[in-house]
Amino acid sequence: MLEPLISGNADIFLRIVVAMFLGILIGAERMAAGKTAGMRTHALVSMGSALFVIISIIVSEWYIGRTPFDPLRVTSQVIVGIGFIGAGLIVFTGSRLSGLTTAAGLWVAAGIGVAVGYGLYAIAVFVAILTLLVFTALWFIESKFKKISRGYSRNDAAEEGEL
Repeated sequence: MLEPLISGNADIFLRIVVAMFLGILIGAERMAAGKTAGMRTHALVSMGSALFVIISIIVSEWYIGRTPFDPLRVTSQVIVGIGFIGAGLIVFTGSRLSGLTTAAGLWVAAGIGVAVGYGLYAIAVFVAILTLLVFTALWFIESKFKKISRGYSRNDAAEEGEL
């Protein structure tokens, strides 16, 4: 039952997974450097970007030259509009940043909605599953990275007499 959905979209799914994992790698480096945007944020932004490009390619093939209406204009406005909403979710409290991963998740959710709107159901479901994986599984991995990096910086500081 799932085989036709997967085999017909295998290249698309591979592109999205590669984007997600490359985002994870970049986010891991950012976390190791002590930055606020970690693996989940980078994975979601990378995956969402790939999703929007893939949708644009597919929709261009469907509509360009067949109708004077350009559906990609609607899609581009969704991307921009969600960016403004996402910016409203990001909050600085002192030196602490919160809401960034939620904003990235909202942005990917917009991509999922656009995919569903164009009838790209299999791609939308696949990205939704990956998004849930990013939100849940990477949360545990990020927590471990943060504990390790905090432990190293405290130990390093203690060795240098800073604590």
